[in-house]
Amino acid sequence: MSNSSIGTTLPTSSTDAATPVTTTSAAAQKAPEDLVMECLKSTEVYEEIALSDFITETNAELIDGSVFLDTTETGTHKVNVPCLYQGQVYTKTLRYTVEDTTPPIILSGGWSANHLCGTTFDLGDYVGFADNYDKTPTLTYSGEIDPDSVGTYPITATIQDSSGNSESWELTVNVVNELPPYEDNNPRVDFSDFIAQYDNGNVRFGIDVSAWQADIDFDAVRDAGCSFVIIRIGTYYDAIKMDDYFRINLEHAAAAGLDVGIYYYTTDRSVDGIKEHARWITDQLDGQELDFPIVFDWEDFSSFQEYGMSIRDLNDLYEVFADEMESYGYSAMLYSSKNFLNNFWSEKTKASHPVWLAHYTDETDYAGNFSIWQASAYGRIPGIAGDVDMDIQYLDMPMD
Repeated sequence: MSNSSIGTTLPTSSTDAATPVTTTSAAAQKAPEDLVMECLKSTEVYEEIALSDFITETNAELIDGSVFLDTTETGTHKVNVPCLYQGQVYTKTLRYTVEDTTPPIILSGGWSANHLCGTTFDLGDYVGFADNYDKTPTLTYSGEIDPDSVGTYPITATIQDSSGNSESWELTVNVVNELPPYEDNNPRVDFSDFIAQYDNGNVRFGIDVSAWQADIDFDAVRDAGCSFVIIRIGTYYDAIKMDDYFRINLEHAAAAGLDVGIYYYTTDRSVDGIKEHARWITDQLDGQELDFPIVFDWEDFSSFQEYGMSIRDLNDLYEVFADEMESYGYSAMLYSSKNFLNNFWSEKTKASHPVWLAHYTDETDYAGNFSIWQASAYGRIPGIAGDVDMDIQYLDMPMD
């Protein structure tokens, strides 16, 4: 992103909402005492506010009121504003405060956590949380827990950010001798029934696959009524790893006449890392055209606090990914569940590129826009042994 500078020359209008106002040179004349310019005394961190809205009263003409104020850091700031007054260009210095008044959010509340008796208890192992601005909000709790004694322990957890904003909730920790086994009681859905339930003439149906599905007969998948497949290209935990079945899935799906797209699962937290991943993806594709945008899949929210990022940081990383993909001739799509689309990803992020919604329910009540709906993780389709995710593409929604 380029920085706009306010100086003695007349600047062009800013079109980048994130462009900050920077300090001017001293060449412009100091404003006379009868030049009036009043402004808001405070603004919220990351608020996008132009000088024309920030300045509440003036008898001068702003040279460029469309330039945005710098609100990326809390604290007291000043901005030098060029203006035209009685035929002369002057600079008026204004001071303002950037505040953070937004409390942290609970990403995973651990409302009924099971803790193995005799092991060290750390509440952070059971809850996930994040803050819009603070990279390291603190977690505390009140109440007594004896991790060496089987029992049920009600506690109150609190997360607080560096600005003093906090959020509290109640949960129960169950100290047990043996962790209960996972029970899968989810009903399986035949792909034919899935189509019959949702076919309204303005949709088409697909699946997304990875090495979890192993060998796939894509001809059988196609004949079952599947129109597209989104294939995992790889993952990143501590290193980039190609999905074991990516090459063969891509080749066989295309040969079967299915439209194809790819998704990439990552837990990276750095700009350089995301750029490296984008380069790696395009190297693997080697110019191959796709029928869908390349999907960004970041979903380790249950332990988000361990990454040392704010909510804003991850939103920015997705934008870096999207910009990089565009520079290589591809477009991007965001994959996320309803919960995190509502509570984590910003409206600006969701509006910038298509959204692939994950919401396992008969009828989604997600109010935002989405181009694809992953409606089930328990589909059954000819050509695949076992479960597969089933997806609906809405043909009237943009894919670019």
